[in-house]
Amino acid sequence: MEWSIQEIAKKAGTTSRTLRHYGDRGLLEPSRIGANGYRYYDQAALVRLQRILLLRELGLSLPAIAEVLAGQRDTSAALRTHLALLEQERERIGRQIASVRTTLHKTENGEALMADEVFDGFDHTVYEQEVTERWGRDAYESGDRWWRSLTDAQKKAFMAEQAGIARDFAQALRDGLAAGSDAVQEIARRQVAWLSATTAPSKEYVIGLGRMYVDDPRFTANYDQHGEGTAVLVRDALEIYAERNL
Repeated sequence: MEWSIQEIAKKAGTTSRTLRHYGDRGLLEPSRIGANGYRYYDQAALVRLQRILLLRELGLSLPAIAEVLAGQRDTSAALRTHLALLEQERERIGRQIASVRTTLHKTENGEALMADEVFDGFDHTVYEQEVTERWGRDAYESGDRWWRSLTDAQKKAFMAEQAGIARDFAQALRDGLAAGSDAVQEIARRQVAWLSATTAPSKEYVIGLGRMYVDDPRFTANYDQHGEGTAVLVRDALEIYAERNL
């Protein structure tokens, strides 16, 4: 049995463009290419794609994933490793859910919050390897120092600001606004200003980050939870903003 690239993209929650990119990087070759030029994938390709997506969710870059796949020929052993890591992630997410429930309960009842309760299960260091590989060790260390210097209230405010920007992008999408419109470009300006808290974003950095929001399912889901297609609008808006202003 085999599936077309469109079918696999839909079932995997990704895009045909991403799958073609994986193919170009040598990560996921189609099992065959039809006379019409369409790519088709068999069961072995599906298992490989599952491993790629799992590794992406664990924060690995594409070059790192290529090394892992090349070094793990035993698919069953690799999947057992993935399963163990996913179970650890499930535990962490469970702690996050419990943390948010505690925060909600105490906020509604006017009770005092404890920092350990609010941030249980949240750990920005899980992205250490990915940030280092993408933008260098200095980028991670400077961002890490900045984050640790914030008070609990400042951390909450910083994340709340980003959530508001994401919601505004989603509303702009629902309103049918174009990525280059003045209103959407103002949201893009706020996004870049938010990024400026930890770095001096260059044109290439902003454009690359915007593309990652679409190419990386984790970031796509973060934006598209507010409305499907939001991540694409963010990508296009950031690219236009960067070309005009950076």
